[in-house]
Amino acid sequence: MNEGQEIEEQFELLLTYLKQEQMNEFREVFLNLHIYEQGQFYQSLESEDRKRVYNYLSPKELADMFDVIEEDNEDMKDYIAEMRPNYAAEMLSEMYTDNAVDLLNMLDKGQMAKYLSLMSAEDASEIKELLHYEDDTAGSIMTTEYVSIVANQTVRSAMYVLKNQADVAETIYYVYVVDQDNRLVGVISLRDLIVNDDDTMISEILSERVISVHVGDDQEDVAQTIRDYDFLALPVTDYDDHLLGIVTVDDIIDVIDDEAASDYSGLAGVDVEEVSENPLKAASKRLPWLITLLFLGMSTATLISHYETLVSEASILAVFISLITGTAGNAGTQSLAVAVRRLAVSDEKDNNFSRLIVSEVLTGAVTGAITGLTIFIVVGIWKQNFPLGFVIGMAMLCAITVANLAGSLIPMLMDRLGFDPAVASGPFITTLSDLTSVLIYFNIASIFMGYFT
Repeated sequence: MNEGQEIEEQFELLLTYLKQEQMNEFREVFLNLHIYEQGQFYQSLESEDRKRVYNYLSPKELADMFDVIEEDNEDMKDYIAEMRPNYAAEMLSEMYTDNAVDLLNMLDKGQMAKYLSLMSAEDASEIKELLHYEDDTAGSIMTTEYVSIVANQTVRSAMYVLKNQADVAETIYYVYVVDQDNRLVGVISLRDLIVNDDDTMISEILSERVISVHVGDDQEDVAQTIRDYDFLALPVTDYDDHLLGIVTVDDIIDVIDDEAASDYSGLAGVDVEEVSENPLKAASKRLPWLITLLFLGMSTATLISHYETLVSEASILAVFISLITGTAGNAGTQSLAVAVRRLAVSDEKDNNFSRLIVSEVLTGAVTGAITGLTIFIVVGIWKQNFPLGFVIGMAMLCAITVANLAGSLIPMLMDRLGFDPAVASGPFITTLSDLTSVLIYFNIASIFMGYFT
């Protein structure tokens, strides 16, 4: 029996215990599951069965599971609503603070205030501290559950602090060293505490070079820092270097996932998170882009009609319109994807605007020349008309070069203006490439008209 079948059988057994109200048997099997598997089982239940779960599990046991459930699950607010208010408030108090904040942010202000009022003053205060930070900043994703010590203590006393705080800390692999005013002055790893003698002073073994982020830094920049340095956690400070919290790698994975989905949504011109939505709601999100692109497409149709006389004199030109516009659109989309990725990972020192433009023009010229030469030979042999092949090849060369330039230039300009470069979506670049490639194609054809007709 494979692991998947075994888990499925356990889920069926748990459901049977729920239906038969066998609490002790349910708890024994459920609490032996991995927390992720607990979350999967919980989310598969109907509302009535979930309400039984609340009677069988303590708020702390449920909080451990909620810490790993996807925070962007739209059903989370429904789960909270079906719990008893006191139970829900205690469960939120037991969660890691950053996860509890994410969950509370899904609720309206009235519900949020209700649950905060039911918590202890200390728990509510910790959550309120994080609630006021702007979305998508280091402050909004940090947790305040970390371990800190002071420099003028021994390894023995530091280990005592660590053991006492380990059960509430989100991670203990890094221990941060602060001064009397809670300013960050160093960091020490769990390994350092283990391998050094008990009487060694923390000041002798701490690392004073601490990489940290400010509370207002963009979450994408925080993710980049953790990726660059391979950290498991990163301290968050205010502008006076007071230690406010830490951002852990599991939160950064969520950030990377969200940013990737956002970028892909922009490139595709559609919300990729709509997979579970009903058709009418999904259509309402897609239509604005489609209608906008429809009108842009009409400009291409109008441009083609402007060259109606040219097409009537050489009807063979109409055969290759979609070939040129499609290839140019594909080239523009490729260039767009590379440009957005480059902007996401490049350092300031690498972001030389002129050099990037020259590089993209040369890339477009090379790919356009090879593609143009290929279609020149194919059309020349196919139609026994090499002058026509030359026109198609030249149009392909110019259209791909322009599309390549547009695909790189537009997102870079948007980034300089402070907009998300991924908004320069693939469909938009494709439609723009259609317009420019048609204009290039017919102008070149009109110049060489006498050679292939």
